[in-house]
Amino acid sequence: MRDFRCPNCGQHLTFENSVCLACGSAVGFSLQDATLLVIASGPASEHDGAVDADEYRLCANMHLAECNWLVKLQPGSGDNQQLCASCRLTRTRPADGDPALPAFAAAEAAKRRLVAELAELKLPIVDRHTDPEYGLAFDLLSSEHEKVFTGHHNGVITLDLAEGDDVHRERLRVSMDEPYRTLLGHFRHEIGHYYFYRLIGPAPDYLARFRELFGDPDADYQAALDRHYEQGPPPHWDDEHVSSYATMHPAEDWAETFAHYLHVRDTLDTAAAFGFASAGATFDRRALGPSGFDVIVEMWLPLAWALNMVNRSMGRDDLYPFVLPNAVLEKMRFIHQVVDEVTSDPAKRAAVGG
Repeated sequence: MRDFRCPNCGQHLTFENSVCLACGSAVGFSLQDATLLVIASGPASEHDGAVDADEYRLCANMHLAECNWLVKLQPGSGDNQQLCASCRLTRTRPADGDPALPAFAAAEAAKRRLVAELAELKLPIVDRHTDPEYGLAFDLLSSEHEKVFTGHHNGVITLDLAEGDDVHRERLRVSMDEPYRTLLGHFRHEIGHYYFYRLIGPAPDYLARFRELFGDPDADYQAALDRHYEQGPPPHWDDEHVSSYATMHPAEDWAETFAHYLHVRDTLDTAAAFGFASAGATFDRRALGPSGFDVIVEMWLPLAWALNMVNRSMGRDDLYPFVLPNAVLEKMRFIHQVVDEVTSDPAKRAAVGG
């Protein structure tokens, strides 16, 4: 994540800001420009780093989802119908008045971070409008009155909004013996499933390498699920997997590893923006080719160690409480290869709908 500044006065801003607290300028995030822009009251040409208020608005979910993303107005559609690129991906949300609405706003905030990173990586996002059968969509559901299972199916990512409650989420984390559990982590895991069937499933070469590293993606999932919750992870699981949950099934191993790849890339980018990592860690300087992943690892391991030590100095648990053995690094290297090749090759990108 970048270090944002107000184009008007230079004040530091966060990714979530919709107003500069120093000069009072209305600001919004432009996904296309990957930055915060001022919404000018006059013609945008008179203001550097500004957009014209007659052409742009903050997302219609500004209040409901606390969304600060900009939308280019479309003639005749009505201002209140204008949703940003992230909010348009949400297919279902809680009804007005549902107690889960605050958690819905928290989930949308995490989803915006996910979408921004995917855009920085230039990964294709095929929405449900473009592909009604298998396009990406989010069902952010309240479990107030019915059971909701967080997961992915044919491009639809479902999230139980109870995960937005800190007490509920922490209780689950402890009961499942997880070192880490966040809304953003859920989204990064589930989007991994989406990119398996978008990028790996249709590509025989990638699928063959997947089988070598992760196993058979067509193995009986229910049997694997039952075995995992009855017997737990196998002995010495941490020699080859990033988490105990990754041992359950090759599909979950891929999704967990994909999530960690996103963790690493975004944290490195943020650290570089604030001077804690070299400029080579930023999304602006793509880590290309076979050596690209080695560079990422060389930057990540000392940074993760330092951040863990900083957290301990504050009496907190490790920021990144995971170990990346060689087997996991090879799986991540494969993910990096796929991302690099698909986003660099126009033919491959077109083949997956990008």
